[in-house]
Amino acid sequence: MKLQNLLSSLEKHHKKKLDLSLGRTFNLLNKLGNPQDKLKNVITVVGTNSKASMCYSLKSILNEAGYKCNMYTSPHLQSYNERFVYNDKEIEEENLIELLSDIEKILGNDNATIFEILTCAFLKYAENFKDNINIIEAGLFHQFDSTNVFKKNILTLIGYIHIDHIAWIKNKTIDGIIYEKTVKLLDSNIFVNKQENKEINLKIKNSLNNNSSNKYFFGKDFNILRAENGFIQYQDQLGEIILPEPNLLGDHQLGNISTSIAATRKLFNIKDEHIKKGVTKIKLKGRLQEIKSGKLKNLIGKNRLIIDGGHNIGASIALSNWIKNQNQDVHLIVGMMSDKSHREFINYFKNIVKSIQIIDIPNQVGSIPKEKFKSKLTGIDINISLSNSIEESIKSLSKYKNSVGLCTGSLYLIGEVLNLN
Repeated sequence: MKLQNLLSSLEKHHKKKLDLSLGRTFNLLNKLGNPQDKLKNVITVVGTNSKASMCYSLKSILNEAGYKCNMYTSPHLQSYNERFVYNDKEIEEENLIELLSDIEKILGNDNATIFEILTCAFLKYAENFKDNINIIEAGLFHQFDSTNVFKKNILTLIGYIHIDHIAWIKNKTIDGIIYEKTVKLLDSNIFVNKQENKEINLKIKNSLNNNSSNKYFFGKDFNILRAENGFIQYQDQLGEIILPEPNLLGDHQLGNISTSIAATRKLFNIKDEHIKKGVTKIKLKGRLQEIKSGKLKNLIGKNRLIIDGGHNIGASIALSNWIKNQNQDVHLIVGMMSDKSHREFINYFKNIVKSIQIIDIPNQVGSIPKEKFKSKLTGIDINISLSNSIEESIKSLSKYKNSVGLCTGSLYLIGEVLNLN
């Protein structure tokens, strides 16, 4: 409760939860002694989807090669501690409370959003491990995000880019989103993940024309594929590696992993054995994660329980492709936030899932009520029903045999699922 009370206090420092500008961030960083300028080995990660997967796969490979990492990601699933990783470990809660309390005192009566405060806090504490590799995941877009405060970095990873959060920008198209994510990228080394199609890839390439970085694109400079014999083949100009099965479900994750592999091979002292071991040790919660024990697993019986925090069109495309490759019936349990593209998200599951149960996300005032959610899906030919709780929806799937229950639609929902389990 002490941490939650402190976070509630921090939220009062700005009337808006999101306010895309950098003045408040630089003001607080200046008060803190500009810690962002003291950090070495900064890696920036941007994109609509795949950012967390790239961060965690990159960290896993670097760890195998003996590198120490700090990592800043968002949002968290169960605890704010997840966002603050130093020397490869999540910060202890008492240390986080002390850190945020100190930051609030230094901020004084100045304005800053909660995300800006958390970002500045991460950077200040990272001074204690400033020689580590610093993996920094951008929040909303990048241009005016509070993570865009560095004068230099060693590389940028660009993830899968698709339509999301368009309410926050003037140009509400894929071109506008690409612009926001790429226009202020630093000149260093840029690795571009696999995209949905050649058109988006070309738009990203064109948007980077004025950036003097060394640029590496999936499909051109590095590639990965699953061969007919089941082997996973990675290849770039340094040669080919036959990889073991990664510790992530879904073939869409292969592209994410390959982008991290390309970066580590190019810029770090990485051996093939580090990559092979690293991809089997990726620890990423809430992305096609199978729940194999616990309270909720018991409710679903012998069926599989999978959770994924995907909440936008790019995620529904990846999830639908994964479902198509399953030899089991898949039943969705979905809860979403109010500002998402609900109908478009659900549309990708038409004709490939057996049923969808819509639920409210517990403890989230910004979630869409299940009745309103269902009313937006009129005319979509799927068996859609309402459920009163996470537990009720999962238990109802126990009557099926050889099936999969997939909880999705929001990272906030997945956090509640993990807490209940």
